[in-house]
Amino acid sequence: MHPRYVLKRTGQMILTFFVTVTFTFVLYQSMPGGPAEAMRAMILAESGQVGGSVDLNLLNQMVEHYANVNPDKPLHVQYYDYLHSLIVQGDMGTSIYQGEPVLDLILQSVPWTMFIGVYALALGYTVSLFLGAAMAYKERSLFDSVSSIGVIFLNSVPYYIFAIVLVYVLGIEYSLFPIDGRYGTFVDPGFTLEFMGSVVWHATLPVVSMGILATGGALTMRGNAIRVLGDDYVRVAELRGLRRSRVAMQYVGRNSVLPLYTQFMIGIAGVLSSTVVVEEIFAYNGMGKLLYDAVLLHDYPVLMGTLLVFTTITLLAIYIADLTYGYIDPRISTGDSND
Repeated sequence: MHPRYVLKRTGQMILTFFVTVTFTFVLYQSMPGGPAEAMRAMILAESGQVGGSVDLNLLNQMVEHYANVNPDKPLHVQYYDYLHSLIVQGDMGTSIYQGEPVLDLILQSVPWTMFIGVYALALGYTVSLFLGAAMAYKERSLFDSVSSIGVIFLNSVPYYIFAIVLVYVLGIEYSLFPIDGRYGTFVDPGFTLEFMGSVVWHATLPVVSMGILATGGALTMRGNAIRVLGDDYVRVAELRGLRRSRVAMQYVGRNSVLPLYTQFMIGIAGVLSSTVVVEEIFAYNGMGKLLYDAVLLHDYPVLMGTLLVFTTITLLAIYIADLTYGYIDPRISTGDSND
């Protein structure tokens, strides 16, 4: 890979990150009432001083403590102060309602969200690969038609509808799975089979709900496999008398999966965004629920911090896909003048 290509992609990722941070920061500050005014009102309400005399200097200091910006300074100075605290000190501010550093809250939530997100992606794309390949081999059959309709239906209905249906049917009606929490109330956290089993049991319905999002890859896999099945080298392999399983795995499957790699990496963003609603439905305390609660409570420091983390993960996924696709599929050239 040409170093210039790596530098270009790295520069684009960093530029996109700063543009996103800048746009989000300015947008929040420009909202009616603004974060500073909202925080002032909340601090006053919590201290029981609404309608009374207040030390404005002390109030501004409290707002600066929570949001890392001084509301009396110009917007560009506030932006510089926020970036300085974020990049140099790793300080994202303090949650207004929970009173804890935003970074600590995010670090406590990220592993749980990544846990259900990774397994949802793995489940969705595994089903997509096998189902898409089977549909291609059974092209124009009843199985192909029914499966295509089923996949289109799954991707046409919002995923949170399936989440609600799963909660009602499997959680409430049949009591097969828990409908809230990350693990059992009476289970002590630790590296024990009881704890790990409880974590998997509680994560099953959220994983299935989000995994449905990734099943749309079955149609892409079907199209890729049908195209590969028509290539000459596959026919030559069959004429050479190679085993059908070897042709399917080594010739058809491998070349059909490659175009899905980029879709898989970009799908990380879709799965992460889906956690905002799914975690709220299942009362699963992860990054998505943290963001959802921050929106409802107008907890701007938490809201800004969680959005930054979601943006960073999404950009990193696309960046890795850009740099590694050439290695996975040697037919694709990276780093040349046409990149």
